[in-house]
Amino acid sequence: MKKILYLLLCSLVFACSKGDDGIKAPGTVDPLPNAGVDVQDFMWKAMNFWYFWQADVPNLADDKFPNTEEGSKTYTEFLQSEADPADFFNNKLRYSEDRFSFFSDNYVELTNQLAGISRSNGLEFGLVKFQGSDDVFGYVQYIVAGSDASTKNIARGDLFTGVNGQTLTVNNFSELLFGDAATYTLNMAEFVNGEIAPNNEEVSLTKEEGLAENPVFLDKIFEISGQKIGYLVYNGFTNEYDEQLNEAFSRFKSGGVTNFVLDLRYNPGGSVRSSVFLSSMIYGTNTNDVFLKARYNAKYQALLEDDNQETRRFFADKTSAGTAINTLNLTKVYILTTSASASASELVINGLEPYLDVVQIGETTRGKNEFSVTMVDDRESNFGPYVYNPERKNQIKNGNSWAIQPLIGRNENADGFSDYTEGLAPDFELEEDLENLGVLGDQNEPLLAKAIEQITGDATGKRSFNVGTPIHMMTSSKMFKPLKDNMYVTRLPGIK
Repeated sequence: MKKILYLLLCSLVFACSKGDDGIKAPGTVDPLPNAGVDVQDFMWKAMNFWYFWQADVPNLADDKFPNTEEGSKTYTEFLQSEADPADFFNNKLRYSEDRFSFFSDNYVELTNQLAGISRSNGLEFGLVKFQGSDDVFGYVQYIVAGSDASTKNIARGDLFTGVNGQTLTVNNFSELLFGDAATYTLNMAEFVNGEIAPNNEEVSLTKEEGLAENPVFLDKIFEISGQKIGYLVYNGFTNEYDEQLNEAFSRFKSGGVTNFVLDLRYNPGGSVRSSVFLSSMIYGTNTNDVFLKARYNAKYQALLEDDNQETRRFFADKTSAGTAINTLNLTKVYILTTSASASASELVINGLEPYLDVVQIGETTRGKNEFSVTMVDDRESNFGPYVYNPERKNQIKNGNSWAIQPLIGRNENADGFSDYTEGLAPDFELEEDLENLGVLGDQNEPLLAKAIEQITGDATGKRSFNVGTPIHMMTSSKMFKPLKDNMYVTRLPGIK
Protein backbone atom coordinates (compact mmCIF):
# COMPACT_ATOMS: atom_id res chain seq x y z
CA MET A 1 0.00 0.00 0.00
CA LYS A 2 2.94 2.35 0.51
CA LYS A 3 3.74 2.07 -3.15
CA ILE A 4 0.14 2.65 -4.20
CA LEU A 5 -0.10 5.86 -2.20
CA TYR A 6 3.28 7.15 -3.32
CA LEU A 7 2.51 6.52 -6.95
CA LEU A 8 -0.89 8.17 -6.74
CA LEU A 9 0.37 11.26 -4.96
CA CYS A 10 3.40 11.68 -7.18
CA SER A 11 1.17 11.52 -10.24
CA LEU A 12 -0.84 14.36 -8.74
CA VAL A 13 1.83 16.38 -7.03
CA PHE A 14 5.44 15.42 -7.73
CA ALA A 15 7.46 13.88 -10.52
CA CYS A 16 7.81 10.14 -10.02
CA SER A 17 10.81 7.93 -10.45
CA LYS A 18 10.48 5.73 -13.48
CA GLY A 19 12.09 2.61 -12.06
CA ASP A 20 9.12 1.20 -10.20
CA ASP A 21 7.83 -2.18 -11.20
CA GLY A 22 4.28 -0.96 -10.84
CA ILE A 23 1.29 -2.32 -8.95
CA LYS A 24 -1.44 -4.62 -10.12
CA ALA A 25 -5.07 -3.67 -10.47
CA PRO A 26 -7.31 -5.71 -8.20
CA GLY A 27 -8.78 -8.82 -9.74
CA THR A 28 -12.12 -8.11 -11.39
CA VAL A 29 -14.35 -9.90 -13.83
CA ASP A 30 -13.59 -9.40 -17.53
CA PRO A 31 -16.17 -9.05 -20.32
CA LEU A 32 -16.73 -11.80 -22.84
CA PRO A 33 -14.13 -11.87 -25.66
CA ASN A 34 -14.83 -9.68 -28.69
CA ALA A 35 -17.73 -7.93 -26.95
CA GLY A 36 -16.61 -4.54 -28.30
CA VAL A 37 -16.80 -2.81 -24.93
CA ASP A 38 -13.15 -2.02 -24.24
CA VAL A 39 -13.86 1.62 -23.41
CA GLN A 40 -16.71 0.86 -21.03
CA ASP A 41 -14.65 -1.91 -19.40
CA PHE A 42 -11.75 0.47 -18.76
CA MET A 43 -14.08 3.13 -17.38
CA TRP A 44 -15.79 0.75 -14.94
CA LYS A 45 -12.58 -0.76 -13.61
CA ALA A 46 -10.85 2.59 -13.15
CA MET A 47 -13.90 4.07 -11.43
CA ASN A 48 -14.42 1.00 -9.24
CA PHE A 49 -10.89 1.33 -7.88
CA TRP A 50 -10.40 5.10 -7.60
CA TYR A 51 -13.71 7.00 -7.66
CA PHE A 52 -14.32 9.09 -4.54
CA TRP A 53 -18.01 8.11 -4.46
CA GLN A 54 -17.44 4.45 -5.35
CA ALA A 55 -19.45 3.27 -2.33
CA ASP A 56 -22.37 5.53 -3.27
CA VAL A 57 -22.82 4.22 -6.82
CA PRO A 58 -24.50 0.76 -6.80
CA ASN A 59 -23.15 -0.01 -10.27
CA LEU A 60 -19.60 0.32 -8.92
CA ALA A 61 -20.03 -2.04 -5.98
CA ASP A 62 -17.20 -4.54 -5.52
CA ASP A 63 -19.67 -7.45 -5.49
CA LYS A 64 -21.78 -6.19 -8.38
CA PHE A 65 -20.34 -8.73 -10.83
CA PRO A 66 -19.02 -12.07 -9.49
CA ASN A 67 -15.78 -13.29 -11.06
CA THR A 68 -17.50 -16.27 -12.66
CA GLU A 69 -18.60 -17.29 -16.14
CA GLU A 70 -22.13 -16.11 -15.39
CA GLY A 71 -20.75 -12.92 -13.83
CA SER A 72 -18.75 -12.26 -16.99
CA LYS A 73 -21.90 -12.55 -19.07
CA THR A 74 -23.81 -10.19 -16.77
CA TYR A 75 -20.92 -7.75 -16.76
CA THR A 76 -20.75 -7.77 -20.55
CA GLU A 77 -24.46 -7.05 -20.82
CA PHE A 78 -24.06 -4.18 -18.38
CA LEU A 79 -21.21 -2.66 -20.41
CA GLN A 80 -23.26 -3.04 -23.60
CA SER A 81 -26.26 -1.30 -22.07
CA GLU A 82 -24.89 2.05 -23.30
CA ALA A 83 -23.31 1.92 -26.74
CA ASP A 84 -21.84 5.42 -26.37
CA PRO A 85 -19.06 5.49 -23.73
CA ALA A 86 -20.04 9.06 -22.89
CA ASP A 87 -23.56 7.95 -21.98
CA PHE A 88 -22.17 4.98 -20.08
CA PHE A 89 -19.94 7.23 -17.98
CA ASN A 90 -22.65 9.79 -17.29
CA ASN A 91 -25.62 7.47 -16.81
CA LYS A 92 -24.10 4.41 -15.19
CA LEU A 93 -20.98 5.47 -13.29
CA ARG A 94 -21.08 9.09 -12.19
CA TYR A 95 -22.54 9.97 -8.80
CA SER A 96 -25.53 12.32 -8.96
CA GLU A 97 -23.82 15.01 -6.86
CA ASP A 98 -20.57 14.91 -8.86
CA ARG A 99 -20.31 18.16 -10.84
CA PHE A 100 -16.77 17.86 -12.12
CA SER A 101 -15.70 14.36 -13.24
CA PHE A 102 -15.49 14.23 -17.01
CA PHE A 103 -14.12 12.31 -19.97
CA SER A 104 -12.48 12.82 -23.34
CA ASP A 105 -12.46 10.67 -26.45
CA ASN A 106 -8.87 11.82 -27.14
CA TYR A 107 -6.39 11.53 -24.30
CA VAL A 108 -3.72 13.41 -26.29
CA GLU A 109 -5.90 16.51 -26.53
CA LEU A 110 -6.81 16.22 -22.87
CA THR A 111 -3.26 15.83 -21.56
CA ASN A 112 -2.05 18.64 -23.82
CA GLN A 113 -4.76 20.87 -22.44
CA LEU A 114 -3.77 20.08 -18.88
CA ALA A 115 -0.22 21.08 -19.83
CA GLY A 116 -1.45 24.44 -21.12
CA ILE A 117 -1.39 23.40 -24.79
CA SER A 118 -4.58 23.67 -26.80
CA ARG A 119 -6.24 24.49 -30.10
CA SER A 120 -7.06 28.10 -29.39
CA ASN A 121 -7.17 31.58 -30.85
CA GLY A 122 -6.01 32.99 -27.52
CA LEU A 123 -9.21 34.89 -26.72
CA GLU A 124 -10.25 34.32 -23.12
CA PHE A 125 -13.76 35.52 -22.44
CA GLY A 126 -16.82 35.32 -20.23
CA LEU A 127 -20.40 34.85 -21.37
CA VAL A 128 -23.49 36.47 -19.89
CA LYS A 129 -27.19 35.87 -20.56
CA PHE A 130 -29.23 39.02 -20.97
CA GLN A 131 -31.90 39.47 -18.33
CA GLY A 132 -35.31 38.35 -19.57
CA SER A 133 -33.93 36.91 -22.80
CA ASP A 134 -32.15 33.87 -24.23
CA ASP A 135 -29.64 36.11 -25.97
CA VAL A 136 -26.03 36.05 -24.82
CA PHE A 137 -23.12 38.47 -24.99
CA GLY A 138 -19.43 37.94 -24.41
CA TYR A 139 -16.78 40.11 -22.82
CA VAL A 140 -13.03 39.74 -23.23
CA GLN A 141 -11.16 38.90 -20.02
CA TYR A 142 -7.63 38.70 -21.41
CA ILE A 143 -5.59 37.77 -24.47
CA VAL A 144 -2.98 35.00 -24.49
CA ALA A 145 0.45 36.28 -25.51
CA GLY A 146 1.66 35.08 -28.90
CA SER A 147 -1.80 34.00 -30.04
CA ASP A 148 -3.80 34.98 -33.10
CA ALA A 149 -5.99 37.23 -30.94
CA SER A 150 -2.88 39.10 -29.77
CA THR A 151 -2.36 40.31 -33.36
CA LYS A 152 -5.94 41.55 -33.81
CA ASN A 153 -7.78 44.69 -32.80
CA ILE A 154 -9.41 43.23 -29.71
CA ALA A 155 -8.65 43.74 -26.02
CA ARG A 156 -9.82 43.16 -22.47
CA GLY A 157 -13.23 44.72 -21.88
CA ASP A 158 -14.40 44.49 -25.50
CA LEU A 159 -17.90 43.08 -26.02
CA PHE A 160 -19.45 40.84 -28.69
CA THR A 161 -23.05 39.75 -29.29
CA GLY A 162 -22.76 37.57 -32.38
CA VAL A 163 -20.60 35.17 -34.36
CA ASN A 164 -20.55 35.04 -38.16
CA GLY A 165 -23.57 37.32 -38.27
CA GLN A 166 -25.65 35.15 -35.95
CA THR A 167 -26.86 36.54 -32.64
CA LEU A 168 -25.48 34.51 -29.74
CA THR A 169 -28.11 32.65 -27.71
CA VAL A 170 -28.14 30.00 -25.00
CA ASN A 171 -28.91 27.48 -27.75
CA ASN A 172 -26.18 28.27 -30.28
CA PHE A 173 -23.17 29.71 -28.45
CA SER A 174 -21.66 26.26 -27.93
CA GLU A 175 -21.47 25.43 -31.62
CA LEU A 176 -20.55 28.96 -32.74
CA LEU A 177 -17.73 29.52 -30.25
CA PHE A 178 -16.58 26.03 -29.33
CA GLY A 179 -17.37 24.09 -32.50
CA ASP A 180 -15.01 22.55 -35.04
CA ALA A 181 -14.59 25.67 -37.17
CA ALA A 182 -11.02 26.93 -36.98
CA THR A 183 -11.99 30.50 -37.87
CA TYR A 184 -14.94 32.60 -36.81
CA THR A 185 -15.82 36.29 -36.93
CA LEU A 186 -17.03 38.07 -33.82
CA ASN A 187 -19.70 40.73 -34.21
CA MET A 188 -18.63 43.38 -31.73
CA ALA A 189 -20.76 45.57 -29.47
CA GLU A 190 -20.42 48.43 -26.98
CA PHE A 191 -22.25 50.16 -24.17
CA VAL A 192 -24.62 52.90 -25.36
CA ASN A 193 -26.47 54.78 -22.62
CA GLY A 194 -26.06 51.83 -20.30
CA GLU A 195 -27.27 49.29 -22.87
CA ILE A 196 -25.23 46.82 -24.93
CA ALA A 197 -25.67 47.39 -28.65
CA PRO A 198 -23.93 46.06 -31.81
CA ASN A 199 -21.50 48.56 -33.34
CA ASN A 200 -21.01 47.00 -36.80
CA GLU A 201 -17.35 46.16 -36.10
CA GLU A 202 -15.99 42.67 -36.75
CA VAL A 203 -12.94 40.73 -35.60
CA SER A 204 -11.89 37.50 -37.32
CA LEU A 205 -10.00 34.97 -35.18
CA THR A 206 -8.30 31.68 -36.06
CA LYS A 207 -7.58 28.84 -33.66
CA GLU A 208 -4.03 27.52 -33.69
CA GLU A 209 -2.99 23.97 -32.93
CA GLY A 210 -0.67 23.60 -29.98
CA LEU A 211 -0.98 27.08 -28.54
CA ALA A 212 0.88 27.08 -25.21
CA GLU A 213 -0.33 29.49 -22.55
CA ASN A 214 2.05 30.60 -19.82
CA PRO A 215 -0.20 30.92 -16.75
CA VAL A 216 2.17 33.46 -15.18
CA PHE A 217 0.34 36.18 -17.07
CA LEU A 218 1.59 39.29 -15.31
CA ASP A 219 3.77 40.20 -12.33
CA LYS A 220 4.27 43.75 -11.14
CA ILE A 221 5.42 45.74 -8.12
CA PHE A 222 3.62 48.91 -7.03
CA GLU A 223 5.05 51.46 -4.62
CA ILE A 224 2.08 53.26 -3.10
CA SER A 225 1.92 55.28 0.11
CA GLY A 226 5.24 53.86 1.18
CA GLN A 227 4.08 50.27 0.63
CA LYS A 228 5.70 47.87 -1.82
CA ILE A 229 2.88 45.75 -3.23
CA GLY A 230 3.47 42.69 -5.40
CA TYR A 231 0.77 41.73 -7.90
CA LEU A 232 0.53 38.46 -9.82
CA VAL A 233 -2.06 37.38 -12.38
CA TYR A 234 -1.90 33.58 -12.41
CA ASN A 235 -4.31 31.88 -14.80
CA GLY A 236 -3.67 28.16 -14.38
CA PHE A 237 -1.80 25.74 -12.14
CA THR A 238 0.34 24.29 -14.91
CA ASN A 239 3.39 22.50 -13.53
CA GLU A 240 5.35 22.98 -16.74
CA TYR A 241 5.65 26.66 -15.73
CA ASP A 242 6.60 26.24 -12.06
CA GLU A 243 10.09 27.65 -12.70
CA GLN A 244 8.65 30.78 -14.30
CA LEU A 245 6.36 31.14 -11.28
CA ASN A 246 9.35 30.90 -8.94
CA GLU A 247 11.22 33.47 -11.02
CA ALA A 248 8.33 35.91 -10.58
CA PHE A 249 8.63 35.51 -6.82
CA SER A 250 12.36 36.10 -7.09
CA ARG A 251 11.52 39.48 -8.58
CA PHE A 252 9.04 40.16 -5.77
CA LYS A 253 11.59 39.18 -3.15
CA SER A 254 14.44 41.21 -4.60
CA GLY A 255 12.04 44.12 -5.07
CA GLY A 256 11.32 44.25 -1.35
CA VAL A 257 7.63 43.31 -1.57
CA THR A 258 5.91 43.29 1.83
CA ASN A 259 2.29 43.12 0.63
CA PHE A 260 1.01 40.77 -2.03
CA VAL A 261 -2.09 40.54 -4.25
CA LEU A 262 -2.72 37.21 -6.00
CA ASP A 263 -5.17 37.40 -8.90
CA LEU A 264 -6.91 34.04 -9.44
CA ARG A 265 -10.02 35.42 -11.16
CA TYR A 266 -9.62 33.35 -14.31
CA ASN A 267 -7.85 30.35 -12.81
CA PRO A 268 -9.91 27.12 -12.98
CA GLY A 269 -7.23 25.07 -11.21
CA GLY A 270 -4.79 22.38 -12.29
CA SER A 271 -1.75 20.82 -10.65
CA VAL A 272 -1.85 20.20 -6.89
CA ARG A 273 1.94 20.27 -6.95
CA SER A 274 1.89 23.81 -8.35
CA SER A 275 -0.56 24.88 -5.64
CA VAL A 276 1.90 23.62 -2.99
CA PHE A 277 4.74 25.58 -4.60
CA LEU A 278 2.70 28.77 -4.97
CA SER A 279 1.52 28.60 -1.36
CA SER A 280 5.11 28.03 -0.20
CA MET A 281 6.22 31.09 -2.17
CA ILE A 282 3.63 33.15 -0.31
CA TYR A 283 3.83 31.72 3.22
CA GLY A 284 7.10 29.91 3.76
CA THR A 285 9.16 26.80 3.18
CA ASN A 286 8.87 24.94 6.48
CA THR A 287 8.54 21.40 5.24
CA ASN A 288 7.04 20.31 8.57
CA ASP A 289 3.95 22.49 8.08
CA VAL A 290 0.98 20.58 6.64
CA PHE A 291 -0.53 22.09 3.51
CA LEU A 292 -3.22 19.49 2.89
CA LYS A 293 -4.48 16.09 3.86
CA ALA A 294 -5.99 13.94 1.13
CA ARG A 295 -8.98 11.69 1.74
CA TYR A 296 -10.00 8.97 -0.73
CA ASN A 297 -12.98 6.67 -1.19
CA ALA A 298 -13.96 4.61 1.84
CA LYS A 299 -12.48 1.40 0.43
CA TYR A 300 -9.10 2.90 -0.40
CA GLN A 301 -8.96 5.13 2.68
CA ALA A 302 -9.46 2.11 4.94
CA LEU A 303 -6.51 0.34 3.31
CA LEU A 304 -4.31 3.38 3.86
CA GLU A 305 -5.30 3.75 7.48
CA ASP A 306 -4.84 0.03 8.17
CA ASP A 307 -1.28 0.38 6.88
CA ASN A 308 -0.71 3.67 8.75
CA GLN A 309 0.09 5.52 5.54
CA GLU A 310 0.78 9.24 5.34
CA THR A 311 -1.75 11.20 3.27
CA ARG A 312 -0.53 14.68 4.16
CA ARG A 313 1.27 17.05 1.82
CA PHE A 314 3.64 19.62 3.30
CA PHE A 315 4.85 23.03 2.23
CA ALA A 316 7.91 22.80 -0.01
CA ASP A 317 11.37 24.35 -0.02
CA LYS A 318 12.31 23.31 -3.57
CA THR A 319 10.55 23.02 -6.92
CA SER A 320 10.42 19.67 -8.68
CA ALA A 321 13.50 20.81 -10.62
CA GLY A 322 15.39 21.23 -7.35
CA THR A 323 15.37 25.02 -7.40
CA ALA A 324 15.13 26.72 -4.02
CA ILE A 325 11.71 28.29 -3.62
CA ASN A 326 11.64 32.08 -3.38
CA THR A 327 9.30 32.84 -0.50
CA LEU A 328 7.93 36.15 0.77
CA ASN A 329 7.21 34.75 4.27
CA LEU A 330 4.01 36.78 4.48
CA THR A 331 1.53 36.94 7.34
CA LYS A 332 -1.24 38.34 5.15
CA VAL A 333 -2.24 37.91 1.50
CA TYR A 334 -4.94 39.42 -0.70
CA ILE A 335 -6.57 37.07 -3.24
CA LEU A 336 -8.90 38.14 -6.07
CA THR A 337 -11.56 35.60 -7.13
CA THR A 338 -14.60 35.06 -9.32
CA SER A 339 -16.96 32.12 -9.77
CA ALA A 340 -14.37 30.77 -12.23
CA SER A 341 -11.75 30.41 -9.49
CA ALA A 342 -11.82 26.69 -8.76
CA SER A 343 -10.02 23.57 -7.63
CA ALA A 344 -6.33 24.34 -7.03
CA SER A 345 -7.20 28.04 -6.71
CA GLU A 346 -9.50 27.19 -3.83
CA LEU A 347 -6.90 24.78 -2.49
CA VAL A 348 -4.42 27.66 -2.12
CA ILE A 349 -6.96 29.79 -0.26
CA ASN A 350 -8.02 26.96 2.03
CA GLY A 351 -4.49 25.64 2.53
CA LEU A 352 -3.16 29.06 3.56
CA GLU A 353 -6.01 29.90 5.93
CA PRO A 354 -4.55 28.14 9.01
CA TYR A 355 -1.25 30.01 8.67
CA LEU A 356 -1.91 33.58 7.61
CA ASP A 357 -4.63 36.16 7.14
CA VAL A 358 -6.24 35.53 3.74
CA VAL A 359 -8.27 38.51 2.53
CA GLN A 360 -10.48 37.37 -0.35
CA ILE A 361 -11.88 40.02 -2.71
CA GLY A 362 -14.35 39.52 -5.57
CA GLU A 363 -16.92 36.75 -5.92
CA THR A 364 -17.60 33.39 -4.29
CA THR A 365 -15.44 30.68 -5.83
CA ARG A 366 -16.73 27.60 -7.67
CA GLY A 367 -16.73 25.11 -4.80
CA LYS A 368 -14.57 22.30 -6.19
CA ASN A 369 -13.02 20.75 -3.11
CA GLU A 370 -12.09 17.43 -4.70
CA PHE A 371 -9.10 16.45 -6.81
CA SER A 372 -8.84 14.30 -9.90
CA VAL A 373 -6.31 12.44 -12.01
CA THR A 374 -6.16 11.53 -15.71
CA MET A 375 -6.81 7.85 -16.43
CA VAL A 376 -6.35 5.87 -19.63
CA ASP A 377 -6.59 2.21 -20.59
CA ASP A 378 -3.23 1.22 -19.12
CA ARG A 379 -4.01 -1.26 -16.37
CA GLU A 380 -0.37 -1.87 -15.48
CA SER A 381 0.67 1.79 -15.18
CA ASN A 382 3.42 2.23 -12.60
CA PHE A 383 1.64 5.40 -11.44
CA GLY A 384 -1.23 3.19 -10.28
CA PRO A 385 -3.84 1.19 -12.22
CA TYR A 386 -5.01 3.23 -15.23
CA VAL A 387 -3.28 6.44 -14.09
CA TYR A 388 -1.81 8.19 -17.13
CA ASN A 389 1.98 8.08 -17.44
CA PRO A 390 3.30 10.01 -20.48
CA GLU A 391 6.23 7.61 -20.77
CA ARG A 392 3.87 4.64 -21.27
CA LYS A 393 1.87 5.93 -24.23
CA ASN A 394 2.77 2.81 -26.20
CA GLN A 395 1.28 0.69 -23.40
CA ILE A 396 -2.19 2.22 -23.69
CA LYS A 397 -4.56 -0.36 -25.14
CA ASN A 398 -4.68 -0.21 -28.92
CA GLY A 399 -7.87 1.30 -30.29
CA ASN A 400 -8.87 3.00 -27.05
CA SER A 401 -8.03 6.71 -27.08
CA TRP A 402 -10.54 7.58 -24.35
CA ALA A 403 -9.53 9.15 -21.05
CA ILE A 404 -11.46 9.93 -17.92
CA GLN A 405 -10.75 12.58 -15.29
CA PRO A 406 -12.65 11.32 -12.23
CA LEU A 407 -12.66 12.92 -8.81
CA ILE A 408 -10.71 10.54 -6.59
CA GLY A 409 -10.38 12.42 -3.31
CA ARG A 410 -11.02 15.49 -1.21
CA ASN A 411 -8.39 17.78 0.29
CA GLU A 412 -8.57 19.11 3.84
CA ASN A 413 -6.41 21.91 5.16
CA ALA A 414 -4.25 21.63 8.28
CA ASP A 415 -7.30 22.39 10.44
CA GLY A 416 -9.29 19.59 8.79
CA PHE A 417 -11.61 21.92 6.88
CA SER A 418 -12.85 20.93 3.42
CA ASP A 419 -16.54 21.87 3.47
CA TYR A 420 -16.75 24.43 0.68
CA THR A 421 -18.88 22.80 -1.98
CA GLU A 422 -20.84 26.08 -2.12
CA GLY A 423 -17.61 27.94 -2.76
CA LEU A 424 -15.37 30.15 -0.65
CA ALA A 425 -17.11 33.46 0.03
CA PRO A 426 -15.11 36.70 -0.24
CA ASP A 427 -14.40 39.04 2.64
CA PHE A 428 -15.17 41.91 0.29
CA GLU A 429 -17.75 41.11 -2.40
CA LEU A 430 -17.15 42.93 -5.65
CA GLU A 431 -18.33 41.83 -9.10
CA GLU A 432 -16.31 42.74 -12.14
CA ASP A 433 -17.54 46.00 -13.65
CA LEU A 434 -18.41 45.08 -17.23
CA GLU A 435 -18.81 48.72 -18.17
CA ASN A 436 -15.36 49.45 -16.79
CA LEU A 437 -13.46 46.17 -16.70
CA GLY A 438 -10.16 48.02 -16.45
CA VAL A 439 -6.68 46.94 -17.49
CA LEU A 440 -5.03 44.05 -15.67
CA GLY A 441 -2.07 45.44 -13.78
CA ASP A 442 -3.43 48.99 -13.67
CA GLN A 443 -3.79 50.10 -10.05
CA ASN A 444 -7.19 51.63 -10.89
CA GLU A 445 -8.63 48.32 -12.14
CA PRO A 446 -11.58 47.87 -9.75
CA LEU A 447 -10.67 44.61 -7.96
CA LEU A 448 -6.99 45.42 -7.72
CA ALA A 449 -7.91 48.92 -6.52
CA LYS A 450 -9.99 47.37 -3.74
CA ALA A 451 -7.02 45.29 -2.61
CA ILE A 452 -4.74 48.32 -2.68
CA GLU A 453 -7.34 50.24 -0.68
CA GLN A 454 -7.26 47.55 2.00
CA ILE A 455 -3.46 47.67 2.10
CA THR A 456 -3.05 51.45 2.15
CA GLY A 457 -6.35 52.56 3.67
CA ASP A 458 -7.05 54.81 0.66
CA ALA A 459 -10.71 54.16 -0.35
CA THR A 460 -11.56 54.40 -4.06
CA GLY A 461 -15.31 53.78 -3.98
CA LYS A 462 -15.46 51.61 -7.11
CA ARG A 463 -18.85 50.25 -8.16
CA SER A 464 -19.88 47.10 -10.01
CA PHE A 465 -22.19 46.82 -13.02
CA ASN A 466 -24.55 43.92 -13.64
CA VAL A 467 -26.49 43.62 -16.87
CA GLY A 468 -27.45 39.96 -16.83
CA THR A 469 -26.78 36.48 -15.56
CA PRO A 470 -23.33 34.95 -16.00
CA ILE A 471 -23.52 31.62 -17.81
CA HIS A 472 -20.02 30.94 -16.62
CA MET A 473 -16.52 32.28 -16.96
CA MET A 474 -15.63 30.21 -19.98
CA THR A 475 -12.81 30.60 -22.42
CA SER A 476 -11.89 29.52 -25.89
CA SER A 477 -9.41 27.01 -24.49
CA LYS A 478 -11.27 26.02 -21.31
CA MET A 479 -14.53 24.63 -22.58
CA PHE A 480 -17.67 23.62 -20.78
CA LYS A 481 -20.31 20.96 -20.62
CA PRO A 482 -23.94 21.86 -19.86
CA LEU A 483 -25.44 20.10 -16.87
CA LYS A 484 -28.88 20.06 -15.29
CA ASP A 485 -30.48 23.22 -13.90
CA ASN A 486 -28.75 25.39 -16.51
CA MET A 487 -25.42 25.00 -14.74
CA TYR A 488 -22.22 25.13 -16.73
CA VAL A 489 -18.83 23.88 -15.66
CA THR A 490 -15.36 24.13 -17.07
CA ARG A 491 -14.54 21.45 -19.64
CA LEU A 492 -11.84 20.80 -22.16
CA PRO A 493 -11.62 20.39 -25.95
CA GLY A 494 -12.53 16.95 -27.25
CA ILE A 495 -15.18 16.29 -24.65
CA LYS A 496 -18.55 15.35 -26.05
